[in-house]
Amino acid sequence: MKMPEPDAQTLARRDEIVAAMHAFVPGEGVISDETGMAVYESDGLTAYRQLPMIVVLPETVAQVSAIMRYCNENAVKIVPRGAGTSLSGGALPAADAITLGLGKFNRVLEVDYENRCAVVQPGVTNLGITHAVEADGFYYAPDPSSQIACTIGGNVAENSGGVHCLKYGLTTNNILGIEMVLPDGEILRLGGKHMDSEGYDLLGVMTGSEGLLGVITEVTVRILPKPTAARALMIGFESSTAGGQCVADIIGAGIIPGGMEMMDRPAIKAAEAFVQVGYPLNVEALLLVELDGPPVEVDYLIGRVREIADGLGAVSIRVSESEDERNQFWAGRKAAFPAIGRLTPDYYCMDGTIPRHRLPEVLERMSVLSEKYGLGVANVFHAGDGNLHPLIMYDANKPGELDRAENFGSDILRLCVEVGGVLTGEHGVGVEKRDLMSEVFTEDDLKQQQRVKCAFDPNQLLNPGKVFPTLHRCAELGRMHIHRGKMPFPDIPRF
Repeated sequence: MKMPEPDAQTLARRDEIVAAMHAFVPGEGVISDETGMAVYESDGLTAYRQLPMIVVLPETVAQVSAIMRYCNENAVKIVPRGAGTSLSGGALPAADAITLGLGKFNRVLEVDYENRCAVVQPGVTNLGITHAVEADGFYYAPDPSSQIACTIGGNVAENSGGVHCLKYGLTTNNILGIEMVLPDGEILRLGGKHMDSEGYDLLGVMTGSEGLLGVITEVTVRILPKPTAARALMIGFESSTAGGQCVADIIGAGIIPGGMEMMDRPAIKAAEAFVQVGYPLNVEALLLVELDGPPVEVDYLIGRVREIADGLGAVSIRVSESEDERNQFWAGRKAAFPAIGRLTPDYYCMDGTIPRHRLPEVLERMSVLSEKYGLGVANVFHAGDGNLHPLIMYDANKPGELDRAENFGSDILRLCVEVGGVLTGEHGVGVEKRDLMSEVFTEDDLKQQQRVKCAFDPNQLLNPGKVFPTLHRCAELGRMHIHRGKMPFPDIPRF
């Protein structure tokens, strides 16, 4: 995961840049000492660390605009950062770039129940939105496992999902508008409180853009009334094949659960040891199915799911009888990542998406890869939409194990693509999957995507080294003239 070499000219101007940032953000909003910046040296992909050149923590949109304008005029790179929970290295700092932290943008600006939306700053946590509206019977649907810490700005940047994304959609399905600052400092609004925006879907372009196009300073999200009833089933199967077939049959029957998750035996054992909620330990696959809506509908659908599971030889079926019990069912799934962390010195959390019907095959081939690399793997995933989260267990202190874990992860992602899936579902590309983008996209595809970046960020200063495996100058993507066999822009770093 090589990053671009830092620009020596930019580093030589560091003191000048620090002084300029102090002028824009007075007080303690500029961090330039090594100890203070160490907090920002990595994101959720902790295997890679890099001190930023400077950390700047603005508090107002005007400050963000001034910083962006200065950086654009002075060729200074910027890495936007929310809470730093990205698992793909999306907020990994660059040695010659400002890390722009949005943590101080942490206020809920407005709750509009009549239009069923809330206007929040990007530093508000995912769960913080629900906390702001739950007393009035509303909630925000997308619920990543890191929801207690991850911010809505980061959710937009990565198009985050969660347990309930099957029925209620990813972030892109739950935001109505944003305010953003372009690289030249211009403040732009996209969408609003209305459901459909006119013209090109620029809001869709920004959602999942991973900080490459602009800095988000405000988000308008949809809020939903809590369902009148919600119950969950915990279903154990003797094989992942039967569990995968159950998922397919539930969807095939026209039932769309609020959430549908699966864990394999290693994940089940780890989660139960961690939270002790009564997960069966004699099964190979555990399916969690949540049904919500009017009580009569929920009761009927529970019966239908029972029939499907029984028909596939389920060895255990348990239905929640209270809200506390339902939350207990989900507690193990939500805690799967820290649970695995108790079993191994390090683990590498992957993210890929496959067609649901290929799930048993993928799990079997993943076991073969596990033997090949000599590393354990536990699987937790959003079964309803085929979004896998393999957790590769390794020890970074043992020479070569990190490399083996990365190669194992790359083979899993190639497998996802081979069976008709894609490299990511909700974690983004970042640095982690950057060099695998050619497995999905042709060179022309990637150039077209980079043209979009050039339209927003012609100087290519935002979040350098992420998403695209080969850098192109914007001029290259127009017309290329090769004179006497010499490639233009020979100084462009390629990695």
